[in-house]
Amino acid sequence: MLDPSALIADVVAKYDAELVDLRRDLHAHPELSWQEARTTELVGHRLEAAGWRVTYPTPTGVVAEIGAAEGDVVAVRADIDALPVQDVSGEPFTSTVPGVAHACGHDVHTSCLVGAGLALGELHERGELDGRVRLLFQPAEEVMPGGAKQLVADGHLDDVRRIFALHCDPAVDVGRVGLRSGPLTSAADKIEVHLEGTGGHTSRPHLTGDLTFALAKVTSELPAVLSRRMDPRAGVSVVWGVVRAGSAPNVIPDRGMVGGTVRILDAVAWAGCEPIIREAVHDIVRPYGVTATVDYLQGVPPVVNDPGSNAILAAAARAVLGGSGQVSVPQSLGGEDFGWYVDQVPGSMFRLGTRTPGGPTYDLHQGNLRVDERAVGIGARMLAEAAVRAVGQGSGGS
Repeated sequence: MLDPSALIADVVAKYDAELVDLRRDLHAHPELSWQEARTTELVGHRLEAAGWRVTYPTPTGVVAEIGAAEGDVVAVRADIDALPVQDVSGEPFTSTVPGVAHACGHDVHTSCLVGAGLALGELHERGELDGRVRLLFQPAEEVMPGGAKQLVADGHLDDVRRIFALHCDPAVDVGRVGLRSGPLTSAADKIEVHLEGTGGHTSRPHLTGDLTFALAKVTSELPAVLSRRMDPRAGVSVVWGVVRAGSAPNVIPDRGMVGGTVRILDAVAWAGCEPIIREAVHDIVRPYGVTATVDYLQGVPPVVNDPGSNAILAAAARAVLGGSGQVSVPQSLGGEDFGWYVDQVPGSMFRLGTRTPGGPTYDLHQGNLRVDERAVGIGARMLAEAAVRAVGQGSGGS
């Protein structure tokens, strides 16, 4: 019988140049959330040519299947959208779209999953794929609550037994993958607090609602209140990204806002956080004669890696990279809408090392992000290996 690992390695090597070219093409033509039309077309056409059954369930995004027409499914997911960030990487294939860049590595994720699809397609042609695999090229990961929630609501996870994904990690060297059983990311929500008051002259704050002062109190005191109202083991973090109020130094404005994110390591604490925040904001501003409106958007739950699925990834890593190819990674405060999938079915996400050994460490969501492109082939092999090992387990649970 053919060794599936050997075939996966051969197929990915055969298509390596094509996959790198695809990554560079996607990097040069990034598309924002729910606008990924060109990416959808490229991916869909390539998988159709490779024998996959392709559908387009949302305005953008691709779902592709191969294998048996019925029965349980193993799913593998990649996100395809880019960020509203200016590309300053200096690469020859830098973004051609002003103010938009693949600064989170989704061009790599997409190329890896296409590569896994090509390898799985050849296994299927040879009769060596024992089961059904579904590829989810998901739009809109970078907006809350994320495109994953839409795919789940539309039923694309109803018959899925297990699901896998990857995420670029520029702090891990290429040639290694980061694994973690249990919580991998945090919950992430969006908050905006809008204040309104009478406004007035800065010489007479006692005759106004001193809105700017109240706004400053919200920015500093809300995190402090949560540190006492919520279990500190939950790892609650409130960080503000936007503060807006006023237009002149001697005028107390009549309206202002502050916006940011709420990140929580613990899923149970996440479920009860919103009402505590709403109550705390109103209590903070009450003495200052202003009114508060809290816009709270529940974003994504934590990604909690299932131990059984993580064990499959560990076996895949040994097959692809050998015994020293995997490293343990800590839980991150980053949000990732893959959490919506693993909230429904067992699954696991791994970190794909993208740093050139000895080279600089870049950060995600920054326009200067650079990726060692050897990671593309490694990610493709990892995803294909995980799918083959999972479908080979039959219909048993985790």
